[in-house]
Amino acid sequence: MRSTRATAALERLKMRSGDAGYSMVRNADGLFYLVRTSETGSQEKLNEPLEQDAFVEFVNSLGPQKARRVTKMDAAFEKQLNKKS
Repeated sequence: MRSTRATAALERLKMRSGDAGYSMVRNADGLFYLVRTSETGSQEKLNEPLEQDAFVEFVNSLGPQKARRVTKMDAAFEKQLNKKS
């Protein structure tokens, strides 16, 4: 099993939060969990071991979320959809 998606989700979390203390652990069962290393060097386990897809969803839900960019075309399309409803 490749963990590229999990690694990419972790890197996005680090960029969003500005905290490089997050890391991912993969156990022998192929399950992932997230740990955060504090400034004192202690590690805090942030979740129970999860399958890759569940882990990616968990990591994506953490930290500040990136605002979705809305173009003029997107706004006009959404306005048109709201008129029909």
